[in-house]
Amino acid sequence: MLQSDRAYDWLGPGAYFWESDPTRAMEWARWKVERGEYSQPAVVGAIIDLRNCLDLTNREDVDLVSHAYDSFAQLQDRAGLPLPTNKSVNGDPNADLLLHFLDCAAFRHLHQLVAKAGMEPFDTIRGVFTEGDRAFPGSEIRQKTHTQIAVRSNDCIKRLFYPLEDGVIQFAAET
Repeated sequence: MLQSDRAYDWLGPGAYFWESDPTRAMEWARWKVERGEYSQPAVVGAIIDLRNCLDLTNREDVDLVSHAYDSFAQLQDRAGLPLPTNKSVNGDPNADLLLHFLDCAAFRHLHQLVAKAGMEPFDTIRGVFTEGDRAFPGSEIRQKTHTQIAVRSNDCIKRLFYPLEDGVIQFAAET
């Protein structure tokens, strides 16, 4: 499975999946085609065993990332280096900070701390991402809000499939 490892991946390195939202996944794929990054939009589903998951819908796991950020910020300060910043994509009408340089750096640092402590590495990271236009005036609900999973260990991907088409799931080759 293709692992993304860009400096702005919001959950850090991993193979990214939208949880239970093939519509949002296809919107993203079409957006990538419009930007000239792909020639054909496509969506693949997966059966994922989260295993050792850093789940950002869980307060304790968010606290881990927060502590990793504090440690990272101190290291950057001692080295006289600026902190990376999250940025918007050019032309984004909502000014969503889609380029997560700071978040990615905090996750990378957390993974280093986990490894240094001899702890079990995280296989997956799961988080809710707020994005898009407001659902209605005054709302904090956003039209493109979704849950994403970054799979760091390909062993967590148990099966790939193509999303429902005419009510039928079509399974892809075994992983």
